[in-house]
Amino acid sequence: MAELKDILYKVKINAVVGSTSIDVKTIQFDSRAVSDGDVFVAVKGSTVDGHDYIEKALSKGATAVICEALPDNMQNGITYIEVEDTSSALAFMASNYYNNPSGNLRLVGITGTNGKTTVTTLLYQLFKKAGYKVGLLSTVKIMVDNTEYKATHTTPDSLTINKYLKLMNDAGVEFCFMEVSSHGIHQKRSEGLQFEGGVFTNLSHDHLDYHETFAEYRDVKKSFFDHLPKQVFALVNIDDKNGLVMLQNTEAKKYTYALKTYADYKAQVLENELSGLLLKLNDSELWTRLIGTFNAYNVAAIYGAADLLGLEKVEILRLISELESVSGRFQYLISEEKITAIVDYAHTPDALKNVLETINSIRTKNEELITVVGCGGDRDATKRPKMGHIASALSTKVIFTSDNPRSEMPEQIIEDIEKGVEPQNFKKVVSITDRKQAIKTACQMASPNDIILIAGKGHETYQEIKGERFDFDDYQIVHEFLKQLQK
Repeated sequence: MAELKDILYKVKINAVVGSTSIDVKTIQFDSRAVSDGDVFVAVKGSTVDGHDYIEKALSKGATAVICEALPDNMQNGITYIEVEDTSSALAFMASNYYNNPSGNLRLVGITGTNGKTTVTTLLYQLFKKAGYKVGLLSTVKIMVDNTEYKATHTTPDSLTINKYLKLMNDAGVEFCFMEVSSHGIHQKRSEGLQFEGGVFTNLSHDHLDYHETFAEYRDVKKSFFDHLPKQVFALVNIDDKNGLVMLQNTEAKKYTYALKTYADYKAQVLENELSGLLLKLNDSELWTRLIGTFNAYNVAAIYGAADLLGLEKVEILRLISELESVSGRFQYLISEEKITAIVDYAHTPDALKNVLETINSIRTKNEELITVVGCGGDRDATKRPKMGHIASALSTKVIFTSDNPRSEMPEQIIEDIEKGVEPQNFKKVVSITDRKQAIKTACQMASPNDIILIAGKGHETYQEIKGERFDFDDYQIVHEFLKQLQK
């Protein structure tokens, strides 16, 4: 129970009808979840408008309504509050309801197209190894110190974020690392949170099904840094031309990391092998089990963030050398037949290019590089030909297949991908709609020392087809097929 006026602190209110000196049981933004004594927040989503469900929420016992436009027919005894933005209001209300839990720990937000999950998860691992109680809010999972919860979105809704932050407070968590997606920023899910710092990884072609232009996508990311206060840090990758854009209007203390240019945290790849990387970080050398140039960037970001959070530099280097790759992020196995299978979440053109270029920089060129890749349905279709072009140009053989087709026809998605293949690469390409069959075929095509890359789904343990989710784990499936080949 909380008093309505207390949980409205910092919410921009236009009008109040009724009393704010009432107790509310919980906050809800889904009318189906409302029960007696709740406050209902009418949030405008991308497909559903909560204002259409105010009457339903009231019929289920809501005693207060937060909305952007007061209804024509208002019921007696109900408190109506008109606000400028219900998404923003929900974020501040959630924070207030749970006693502003972000203020009781050191919260760092990581944003960018690629690398968010790796950087957040590795920072979680690093601080755990350093002996701290740590929280994690990522695409893959939510961790409250040692307790794991299932994640459903890259950035959960405001109520969920604050609920888990409160659990972290109760568990004595000192640091929390959180993925901050462009969707989450745009929908104000991270408003009302007190960040200790923000990290920008990179920006490339993604989510243009949601953000109409690349400029809008960039500016949404930038707005996260625009709102950071002067006492916290902003750490950005300045090898990405958008890195300095992120810092343009922030009041936060500005820091940079890079591989190619001068930066506060400068990494240099000395050796790049399938067993790991030898890096020079500022003036120190470091061996890490993480693989590829893209992970050199991730290591520089982790090193910088840990330093800015006060860990000893020598200790950070030691801990980074102990870190292991994140599930579905360049996760690999080598079969008895000496076939290497790599599973990676690369589902954007830039991420796929990074992974393939990394593999090509490590391999001897005497072996085949067989890539299995698809694209998700009901998502940005403009990236499909780009994915097809990159996969066919940088692999020796390619199998186009289904990813999560969702409501689309898988054959149509594959056709879109194929449009990016140049004539000289036609002979490299085969299309197999069934993803399991595609992985099996790749294993059958492979000879000793060949490399199979299975891209797009990474850590996901399901496939989404026509509104249903089916169990599907790329890593498990390729492992089984390679074992069968040994018999």
